[in-house]
Amino acid sequence: MLKKSMLYLFITILFIGLLSGCAQSSNEGEGKGNSGEAKTVKIGYFPNLTHIATIVALENGYFEEAFGKDVKIETKTVANGGLFMEAMATKAIDVGTVGPGPLLNFYVKNKEYHLISGAVNGGAVLVASEGSGVEKLEDLDGKKVAIPVIGSTQDVMLRKALKDADLKAKTSGGTVDLFAAAPADTASLFIQKQVDAAATQEPWGYVLENQANGKLLLDWDKFAWGKESTNTVVAARADFLENKDLSQKYLDAHKKAVKFIQDNPEESKEVVMKHLKNLTGKELNKDEVDAAFSRLAVTTDVNEKVIQEMADISKEAGYIPSSDIKGLIDLSLLK
Repeated sequence: MLKKSMLYLFITILFIGLLSGCAQSSNEGEGKGNSGEAKTVKIGYFPNLTHIATIVALENGYFEEAFGKDVKIETKTVANGGLFMEAMATKAIDVGTVGPGPLLNFYVKNKEYHLISGAVNGGAVLVASEGSGVEKLEDLDGKKVAIPVIGSTQDVMLRKALKDADLKAKTSGGTVDLFAAAPADTASLFIQKQVDAAATQEPWGYVLENQANGKLLLDWDKFAWGKESTNTVVAARADFLENKDLSQKYLDAHKKAVKFIQDNPEESKEVVMKHLKNLTGKELNKDEVDAAFSRLAVTTDVNEKVIQEMADISKEAGYIPSSDIKGLIDLSLLK
């Protein structure tokens, strides 16, 4: 009888212990992901003016406000779209702003990435160097043109402009030599007469004009698709988009930042200048910032026809095996 009582007591204690352990696990998991770690959103962007929407959302606390205190925000800055997409591929970035060129290049090979909003149109220009003899687009025949990165958005925009002038890049059987160089190095290339022109984003176009005696060949509203030229978009991984709550909150903060910039351009300039100085240790020239703002449009709109044309040009250039980007653009949460 005693042995049976002791057995009942042991089973009861074991059962209570199991309940206690389950309750503890449940409490520890509140506000956390499947791995038991606190939810973290990894936001990526470039430290330049065409990523102003992300910068303003960070500086004004819009992401913190949208996600709430239970979500940790991590940021990662990269120098170009290729590095951004590589970071997204390794899950170092969940969501952020990038050029559509690198995004669609990666999407064709892996359907795990999506375009979920616009961010900036324009913001890129075509500038000729002093003494190059380039006065109009057709004069680029046989010339060398700097681009930020092979396969970049500016690369694709240049190829569009060349196509309109019945020209082609050398890599596509034409006569125009495309030369990859960091935008910050382009002024030196101009001065040393190593390139004849540059397709670049702001504020580097302004720098080329005012510090390297460059001549504006095509302003932002005439370059490639003009004001419809999509420079920066919001990209997200498919697994991040599975969490509709976090995805919607990101876009809410993004839209709030876009509206703030549209309504408060001067204050937005100050916000960006402060952020980039803290990030890079370098203070932007106010004239450069003013010029850049005059050459871009902050928007959530996406011209899907332009994105498809970008894919077609990338395929023609041999960057991607197919221009089928069906499923890349998902604006359901934005709308």
